[in-house]
Parts: sequence; C-alpha cells; structure tokens
Amino acid sequence: MNQPAQTVLPRWRGFNLMEMFSLGGPLSTATDPSRRDFREDDFRWISDWGFDFVRLPLCYLLWIEGNDIYRLYEPMLEKVDRAVELGQKYRVHVCLNFHRAPGYSVNREREEPFDLWKDPAAQEAFCFHWAVFARRYRGIPASQLSFKLVNEPPAPSTLGMTVADYVRVHRAAAAVIRAEDPDRLILADGLAWGNQPCLELADLHIAQSCRAYAPMSISHYQAPWVGGEEYPAPAWPMSFQGEHWDRARLERHYQPWADLARQGVGVHCGEGGAWKRTPHRVFLAWFRDVLEILQSHNIGWALWNFRGTFGVLDSERTDVAYEDWHGHRLDRQLLTLLQEH
Repeated sequence: MNQPAQTVLPRWRGFNLMEMFSLGGPLSTATDPSRRDFREDDFRWISDWGFDFVRLPLCYLLWIEGNDIYRLYEPMLEKVDRAVELGQKYRVHVCLNFHRAPGYSVNREREEPFDLWKDPAAQEAFCFHWAVFARRYRGIPASQLSFKLVNEPPAPSTLGMTVADYVRVHRAAAAVIRAEDPDRLILADGLAWGNQPCLELADLHIAQSCRAYAPMSISHYQAPWVGGEEYPAPAWPMSFQGEHWDRARLERHYQPWADLARQGVGVHCGEGGAWKRTPHRVFLAWFRDVLEILQSHNIGWALWNFRGTFGVLDSERTDVAYEDWHGHRLDRQLLTLLQEH
C-alpha cells in the first residue's frame, strides 16, 4: 500500500462556524456581542457525529473599538475565548483564521483603508493582531488550537500582490507569533484563493491549506458574489470554460498539494462544498470524488459551512428530504457522505 502523501497534520475533518466571519451589517450593530455567540450545540453535535475540527473565519473589525485598529474590544475577544474552550471541552481542534485581516479580505462588503500586501502600516497591524492572539492563547497545545494567517490571498500579479509580497507578510506574521508562542501551529492559505501551493514557504515549517471548490460551476452555481448566475447547469462530470472536469481532472488539481505534502509540509483543506442552488445529486456525486481524493492523500477538510447554505444544517436546498434535528433541518445524505470520509 502506498504511503499517504500528508503525514505532518492529523486528518482533521469538520466544519466552518460563521458567527464572526463578517460584519453582516452596520458596524454599530455588527459589533454587538449578543449576536456573536458560538453555540455549544454545534461543538457537541460535530463531536457526536465523529468530527474533530472547526475553523473560525474571523473579521478583525469585530474586536476593535471604532476605527482605532490598535484599541481592542474585549467583549468580542471573549467570544473567541469561548469557542476555544468549547473546542477543548468536546475534543474538537479549533483553527482561528483572519477572514478579514487588516488590509485584505476576499469579502467585498467593505474596502480596507490600506493594502496588506504593499503597505507597511497594514502589515504592522496584521502582525499586532496575531501577536495579541498568540499571547492570549500561549500554552494551549497545538493539538487543540492553530492559527491560519489570512483567508484566500489572491493570485499573484505584477499589478497587485506578488509572490514576494505574500511570502514577506506570512514570514513576518509567523515570526511575531513564534516570538510569543514558539509551539503554536500555523497554517497559510495557498495562493490564488487557496488553489496553489507556495513552495517559497516550505522552509518556514508552517502548514498550507487548499480548497475544495473546483470546478466553480458546481460549487458556486448561481452564487451571485462570484457571477455564478452565468454558469451552465451543473452535472458531474461536466465541461466548464473550455475544460472537461471529471475524476481524473480532480486528481490533477490536487496533485500539487500531494507533492507539497511529500516535501514534509502539512496540508489541510480549509473550505469546500457547494452552494444551495447546485442540484443535490450532482453535489454529492462530485463531492464524493473530492473527499475520496483528499482521503487518499491523508488530507483533512472543513466543509463551508455547518449551519447555512453550504451546510449539513439549514442549507435551504429545495431538493433535499430534510430530517428534523432539534429544530434544524438536517441533510442526512450529506452528513452520511461526510462521515464516510
């Protein structure tokens, strides 16, 4: 039997929890702590169903006072503390990720006042906030808590973020974290929105994170934030933008990540799934292939999301026979598929 490619990290399997991933409204109401509680039931059910990982996409604007990027709002940071404690209670690894970092977010709800990849002031703020988290959680074992530095950096270009920019920012943040907590496990999302490994970080001894959204015509069919209204009706296999996607094409898509893992770099898939408009049978057929390929390389994964339009609970799909689960609508077919992999 062939040795699996990825041997550095456990094959964590789980979900993204969304309580603090975006402002979701005016700043005055978005930062109301009463709206941002992570739910103990989520951790309990995730653990009871056999999973062991949650990723928390976080928006830094939620824990600063007004527009002062260096003035911290403690009640909101305590929400993150609570999630870390729940992870410990239910033996679920918690990964903290800046979905909106000072100077960058793939989420277009707000323009940042500076550029993480180009402006020293943004990089300084980015490192300041990661140092805060490193001090706050110093001593919690890496088996229980990890930091993923910034969600989905863009594709490198001569007009925007370059590979050198990406590497500089990640090296600086890793250095400040390790100065506070040398044993903290650190991950970096791959280039091009998590789709391309970065070999230039291989010597830094941090893990890297891929995505499970390819092809976008399946994962984001009719999703308005990516222009998915123009995508053709999904099938599996299918052709999209002049390329035929099938199991073999998926194998090629993930091969660079397996190659990176064989260099001794930890690899995990931080997000994956399909939005509610993708026909359920197509989603399940495609995602079974994705999960089988990741499993063959010993790469863990986290579904986007747990509760919501990509999730196992309350996904709002119109072609699912939902099961009642404590007042939620459970997609039992999807849950079973995930439990099998």
